[in-house]
Amino acid sequence: MARRALNDRILKSLKPAKAGSRYDVLDAIVPGLAIRVGDKGTKTFVLIARFGGSRNPTRRALGEYGELSLDEARKKARKWIEMVGQGKDPKADEERIKLENLRRQKNTFAAVAEDFIKRSISKNRTAAAVEREIRREFVSRWAARPITDITQYDVMAMLDEVVDRGSPYQAHNLFAHARRLFNWAISRGSYGLEHSPCDRLKPRDAIGERHVRQRILKDAELRAFWRATEGLGYPFGPLFKLLLVAGQRRSEVAEAQWSEFDFEKKLWTIPAARMKSNAAHVVPLAADALVILEGLPRFQRGNHVFSTTFGERPVSGFSKAKRRIDALMAAELGELDEWRLHDLRRSMRTGLSALPVTDMVRELVIAHTKRGLHKVYDQFGYLDEKREALTLWAARLRSIVEPPPNNVVPIKAVAP
Repeated sequence: MARRALNDRILKSLKPAKAGSRYDVLDAIVPGLAIRVGDKGTKTFVLIARFGGSRNPTRRALGEYGELSLDEARKKARKWIEMVGQGKDPKADEERIKLENLRRQKNTFAAVAEDFIKRSISKNRTAAAVEREIRREFVSRWAARPITDITQYDVMAMLDEVVDRGSPYQAHNLFAHARRLFNWAISRGSYGLEHSPCDRLKPRDAIGERHVRQRILKDAELRAFWRATEGLGYPFGPLFKLLLVAGQRRSEVAEAQWSEFDFEKKLWTIPAARMKSNAAHVVPLAADALVILEGLPRFQRGNHVFSTTFGERPVSGFSKAKRRIDALMAAELGELDEWRLHDLRRSMRTGLSALPVTDMVRELVIAHTKRGLHKVYDQFGYLDEKREALTLWAARLRSIVEPPPNNVVPIKAVAP
């Protein structure tokens, strides 16, 4: 066999072998390294050595010229020669490293998080919200790192950052998501994770007390809120109004579909799959709610009521819309205390307590389930009672956001 000090000029000048044959040109720099040329003109670096203790030298491909440079081929050949001298099989070791890299890729935090989202939370009512938080707060930080490399320090740093931006309540939720994800990964036994970085963290010490929110909007704030919704336009303006009028959860309103509404019977039936209680919930529609809904656009491409994709998907981007409505409210009020969209629901429920509505009906209106034996034996729908409650609330809300003349007597509370 010819032996030459190979270079790129020589490699490129090598002619294809005769049909049905091939030939080798040995490198004069690295012993055993050769370039094998086929009849189609393919050029492959090979190493000729006694692999695995064999008596006879054999050839093993290092890689094709073009995909592997001459310098890379020489480095790889030298490494393989050293391994052969140690009694190792370079091909087997290369395969082991490849499999190890594949395993590490499958066990990155991002990959495990995708499995968790798919296998553990995809069917939960709150799946969309949990998935959004996992991607935004966890995957954005730890995506390419092996899940086994995530430490207590990493989790604590994430929680500190969330608390420092003024969201301790969210930090508690994120800690619960993280603990659940890591415990799930351990239980699967296929990611190499044996200990959770959340094990020795206590939410109370790491974040602080989890205080129950009691914030409700005052009458002046409700007026400013109602006027501000007019400045938002569709979809968030009417969506926010409906949150306050109907008193349902944000996801239940935002993900509503036209097929859930019976305008003839003036009923909105939220399916069990979208309810926290996993039971369908029927909301009688007061006149004010009907006005909001009847003023919304209908799309041919999708069924979602509130959408920026022509009804194909429900609306998103609440943070931006919340900042806009805060700015509009602050412009009117001069000063605005921090509040959240869920506070609208609490404000509505508090408003029901000032109306002649029984406590059980107040709770049923906002889809809080019956307690004790009532839940088991009382299957009555209370539709008329809920409709009356929502009608009274709509009138009360209207009197706040559009104050009546002084000669109109407002509805007063009556002990149930």
